[in-house]
Amino acid sequence: MGNIVAIVGRPNVGKSTLFNRLTESKEAIVDQTSGVTRDRHYGKSEWNGREFSVIDTGGYVTHSGDVFEEEIRKQVLLALDEASVILFVVDVESGITDLDEAVAHMLRKIDKPVLLAVNKVDNYERRYEANDFYRLGLGEIYPISSINGSGTGDLLDVLVEHFSEEKDREGEGIPRFAIVGRPNVGKSTLINTLIGEERNIVTPIPGTTRDSILTRYRKFSHDFYLIDTAGLRKKGKVSEDLEFYSVLRSIRAIETADVCLLLIDATRGLEGQDVNILHLIIRNRKGVVLLVNKWDLVEKQTNTLKGYEKQIREKCAPFQDFPIIFISAIHKQRVFRVLETAMEVFHNRTQKIQTAALNKYMLEAIEEHPPPSHKGKYIRIKYVSQLPTHAPSFAFYANLPQYIREPYKRFLENRMREKFRLTGVPIQIFFRKK
Repeated sequence: MGNIVAIVGRPNVGKSTLFNRLTESKEAIVDQTSGVTRDRHYGKSEWNGREFSVIDTGGYVTHSGDVFEEEIRKQVLLALDEASVILFVVDVESGITDLDEAVAHMLRKIDKPVLLAVNKVDNYERRYEANDFYRLGLGEIYPISSINGSGTGDLLDVLVEHFSEEKDREGEGIPRFAIVGRPNVGKSTLINTLIGEERNIVTPIPGTTRDSILTRYRKFSHDFYLIDTAGLRKKGKVSEDLEFYSVLRSIRAIETADVCLLLIDATRGLEGQDVNILHLIIRNRKGVVLLVNKWDLVEKQTNTLKGYEKQIREKCAPFQDFPIIFISAIHKQRVFRVLETAMEVFHNRTQKIQTAALNKYMLEAIEEHPPPSHKGKYIRIKYVSQLPTHAPSFAFYANLPQYIREPYKRFLENRMREKFRLTGVPIQIFFRKK
């Protein structure tokens, strides 16, 4: 769970091309519309059945007139903090530069796996030149060409061997809730309100990584882990990378959680960065409850609540079936409702819907509204089943699955949401050949 690969290296060695190849995307998290380009440097990838996240740290360099060295040092430090494996990319065309030496010097001192990828190796001669990079003292080199993909398979084979096994989840079966959101929306206050002064009832156990703390919470007949990622950052180096850290921090927390409590600030409304975090939660197929904090500061006009909620849902389209709770962490307003709702979403996410009930209801709905025919061919859906995945996914078996379009998929999802308890849970629908 939560294996993160960080790509580091100086500018123009092909980090972004490698990133795009690994995540098979031209843009990672967000749609072009949101304008938050920096977040495009986070993506999901999978190799040999192992899922992992990829971060292109280069995307976070703010060329604020400061020297490259300083920027790269920050990138590397950041990657060291957060990643499970580090991919150090160098360029065979330019050979070893002073900057490469500097990065290698930092990487030699750490106890995390570092793989040295020598990029732009696309012929035999360059293959020979790549051997020069053994001088960096980082062990084996992996000659690749991120443009045409040669060598990346071998690199990935070695890469995934370094991942920690997923077996180390302590307290299996106990729900894990993560509180995520942008900086300064009140995450720490909410955690303190939940855990309260009675810290004796919680037994902190260190999470799988040192930067998210799992706190076992047992009171008021609840039993779950709270993933606490707030307040773990050494102050100094945060200032300009605050947004970046919050994205990383959220990624880490989201990947470890079952249900994410996404906290937004009522006085500021739902902002682009909040929507990005919501997309992350959906992409990771985790449960979600949206909490509007500091509601006590927003003028209690009549009907504000309804209007506010409508606005949020519009911005979150197409996924709108999740609970929204208006809270004040400081005044402990509706805080326990948050826990009850999170529990409900957890149960919605882990339920197995009976196949008979699923078929009876969905096949009737399909009969009333069959999929549109394609070039005179009729599409018939015969059977539906829930797949044995960790988050709800469903397979619809049809004679011509390839002709079923997105709008029909949304129709099916909406019908399922009307009938079955799926609030707060992103679901996946697949069409398969019968």
